Amino acid sequence: AERPWYNSQTPPPALLTAPDEPIRLILPEDSKPRSGATARAYEEALPKATYSPPVSAPFTLPPAIKLGEIIPPTANPPPLSGPIATWQKFAVPVSADTSRPSIAIVIDDAGIDHIRTARAIALPAPLTIAFLTYASDLKRQTEAARRAGHELMVHVAMEPTNKDVDPGPRPLLTSLTETELLSRLDWVLSRFSGYAGINNHMGSRFTQDPPAMRIVLTELKRRGLLFLDSRTSSQTVSRSIAAEIDLAFAERNVFLDHEPKREVVEAQLRALEREARRRGHAIAIGHPRDATLDALAAWIPAAETRGFHLTTVGSMVASRRGIKLAASDR
Repeated sequence: AERPWYNSQTPPPALLTAPDEPIRLILPEDSKPRSGATARAYEEALPKATYSPPVSAPFTLPPAIKLGEIIPPTANPPPLSGPIATWQKFAVPVSADTSRPSIAIVIDDAGIDHIRTARAIALPAPLTIAFLTYASDLKRQTEAARRAGHELMVHVAMEPTNKDVDPGPRPLLTSLTETELLSRLDWVLSRFSGYAGINNHMGSRFTQDPPAMRIVLTELKRRGLLFLDSRTSSQTVSRSIAAEIDLAFAERNVFLDHEPKREVVEAQLRALEREARRRGHAIAIGHPRDATLDALAAWIPAAETRGFHLTTVGSMVASRRGIKLAASDR
């Protein structure tokens, strides 16, 4: 039998080329597939470049980054403790600037590819970096990201619509009982510490399921964590449930690298700017790929001069909820 992609690094199904339309919130899976192809959510159709890291290469700290005692040695506490929610404690605060459109850049799938993850960490802060729970050397990688000034999130594997796509080990599935779901969620949340919340890896099936999502989001609320919906499904129910239980919540507006080409990423960054101007704020998700990292390395330093305010997901959520994050919370 063929080994899973997260062990063998074999390529996932063919990539859809239809770009995300952030203003109308149309996802690649909503577009008509090319002849013979099956439409599926973006993160279920990633090209081989994302999952072909040099697995034998150890994680090397980016230049000028030294590990320090900046993260508590224990994992985020299961229950909400004290007057400050966990997401407020670990969100990276960025000075609010309501006069300019704000943008948060999220790098998903971090940790598996050590070399490209190190490149992402070396990008100018602040970014929000979401680490896969089955990556190796997570403690050193996440500590390095925090040391560099980035915000951490847990990238949680969730059930895709396409049953032929493997989301990775211990995914959250709609078929699991509440006890089993909470047990798996507890495991993924124990993999490292210092994170503000989670976002979904794949999950086009799971995020459409109200009972399953209610269990997960209610537990996140209990733990004081936020949820970022990657929006791999246009039928996601997370927004309505989050509003009902008053969960700290955000959602992705633009995918940057549906095609692993720098010109595509640059075009999506322009779409991101348009969305931020229209809404006043926008969140983009990219991945640790050479094309994405090259484009961001050029775009980030110039974004402020073009009138945008770069922030983190946690800081954006805090601003929208009227919460002031103290620097000491980091």
